Amino acid sequence: MKKFIKNSLYMLVAGALAASCADYNEFDGFKAEADPSAVLPYQDLEPIKSYIDRDANPNLEIGATLDITEFNKQELSHAAVMTNFDNVSFGKSLMSGTIVSDKGVMNFINMMDLLDHMDEIDGSVFGSPIVANASQCDGWLKLLTAPIEITVDFVPGKAVNFNDYNVGDMPCTNKKTTASMMAKIVKYADQNALSLPSQSKANIIEGFEVDPKATYTTTFWAMCDKENTSFRVNFSGTVVNGTATGDGKWVIPTGKWTKVTVEAQAPEDVTEGFLEIEMVRGSQMYVQKVEVGYYPDNHVPQTPEAKSDTIMYALNKWCDGLMDINKGRIKSFDLIDEPIDNGSVLESGIMDLKHSTSDIYWQDILGSENYAPAVAKIVREKFAEYGGNADELKLFISETGLENPTKMESLNEWIKIWDGNGAKIDGITAKLNLTYYEDPTYQEASKVAYEALLDNLAKTGKLIRLANFDIKYVDANNLNVTTVKITDEQRQKLADYNAYAIKTYMSKIPKDKQAGINKTTLVDGGDPIGLWSKNSKTSDWVRNATYKAWCDALSGK
Repeated sequence: MKKFIKNSLYMLVAGALAASCADYNEFDGFKAEADPSAVLPYQDLEPIKSYIDRDANPNLEIGATLDITEFNKQELSHAAVMTNFDNVSFGKSLMSGTIVSDKGVMNFINMMDLLDHMDEIDGSVFGSPIVANASQCDGWLKLLTAPIEITVDFVPGKAVNFNDYNVGDMPCTNKKTTASMMAKIVKYADQNALSLPSQSKANIIEGFEVDPKATYTTTFWAMCDKENTSFRVNFSGTVVNGTATGDGKWVIPTGKWTKVTVEAQAPEDVTEGFLEIEMVRGSQMYVQKVEVGYYPDNHVPQTPEAKSDTIMYALNKWCDGLMDINKGRIKSFDLIDEPIDNGSVLESGIMDLKHSTSDIYWQDILGSENYAPAVAKIVREKFAEYGGNADELKLFISETGLENPTKMESLNEWIKIWDGNGAKIDGITAKLNLTYYEDPTYQEASKVAYEALLDNLAKTGKLIRLANFDIKYVDANNLNVTTVKITDEQRQKLADYNAYAIKTYMSKIPKDKQAGINKTTLVDGGDPIGLWSKNSKTSDWVRNATYKAWCDALSGK
């Protein structure tokens, strides 16, 4: 007896099944129980996937997307998916941004539980994108490609010995003009020193060039005669807080010369350096022997070759962990997700790939023409290494906005380039953005665009999978119709458009290229895009007209 749904006898209120010790994912001789909260005419419908004529449509599969944590609860949404769909996908739940920490630690616990459970119930998973520009392990990639730290020597800079000045000299810039608040040279403790009176503010050293990337060390010897004499420090515009008082002020012991060390970086827009002392409390402070120097930036950028090697290491490690857990069980993956940049066109007329100066994009380091082949090669090798049948592995490129003919053509051209370099891309996952419009002009344009998309997808000769199959409803005033406001008549129109979209896919995409249709949203939320609605009193899932439309369309009605 195989593992069955949590909580023993569990009724899927959507009407898909009543689970007991029977395998709830088998339908040979099994008839779904009636939905206790359904109203006619939908309560007698079978699970959706059972309506597909497998002889006429041998490759067609329908799938749904869930969060992996929700799925692993093995409750209502889990039962709805496993009963009504051929496969399930998990979006960013199985992408590196979720699994890989900023330090490169990979947590596959949820994925392991998922796949072990799928083994028990003969379930099928469509794999999340292997690489992408979003939902990636950015922290880890930035850590791996960060500049390398090297050892650097201290570089001496300017030095001032106030014994070289005469009593009464003012060898620094005073920031206050009152005579009693001006810093000047006095005789103190048998030597000439710079006197900083109470409330004075002055640069005790200045006129040296600074590099904002360097950390500067300024030292000086200071003495005061009165306890709690305190001062503030500013290095070239950067306030440097003292640690002795906890309020940003600096203090020194009385009655002895004390070495004071200040470490700081200058602001980015500063080129000429200074160390400013502002006396806050107490009597005069006397200063001698000011010196400033710096440690050069000890970070050296990695060479392009080193970055490429590093990214290949990361790619190998990610795919190694992923395919080790997978062990050949997930046989279809989106290899790359949304690679095309809508706003950048190359001289050839096709849209460029996305690039970034702030984030680590695989294509920026491995090269636009070579990164898909590099990823595909590693994925295929690791899939076979960990027990997968290489002949069964299918790799897709997923992209949105392909209703735009230029974007569709651009993706096709990039796939040709990648295939020419050895990628062997099997299919395209086209992410849809469909809407039913009450306005007949808008609706006709929507249908024309959808049919043109399918025609263009068919011409690629690739396996074609439709994703994000959630259709919104817009009324005659061009406003979204929400779940709480949609009428029965509008719901039926929306259902009919769902059926049209499915049947058009089945008629325009060759049967041997029909990789399937993926539903993102199962139950209505703010928009009436689900196959189920929620009972307003019980929150039970209730089949709606769209559920029936899917059944009819898949059966060929």
